[in-house]
Amino acid sequence: MTLSPEDQKLVTLARTSRARTQADRGAAVRDLDGRTYTAASVALPSLEISALDLAVAMAISSGATGLEAGAVVSAHQGEIVDLSTVRELAGDDVPVYVADDDGTIVSVRAS
Repeated sequence: MTLSPEDQKLVTLARTSRARTQADRGAAVRDLDGRTYTAASVALPSLEISALDLAVAMAISSGATGLEAGAVVSAHQGEIVDLSTVRELAGDDVPVYVADDDGTIVSVRAS
């Protein structure tokens, strides 16, 4: 699958977030103004947040009113990605690219 340069950037940013923190997952989203937000999954005894949920929360806390696209990179093949926060902020049909460790797209989901 060939991605636009902007969508490929999301996958690269998600990979970088995951690698930097050595988390199970990394994510990135792009808002309607073209700004990007990245996050890694958080797994503490008292707090667990998915990378995608955290990236969406960062976008919201920065004033984003919608999303154009998102990406999730995971070490777990075939993982189910919950898109409820993307859908709640951006509505239906926002593409979320799910990639493996090397950035290969394994699926494209629509919120």
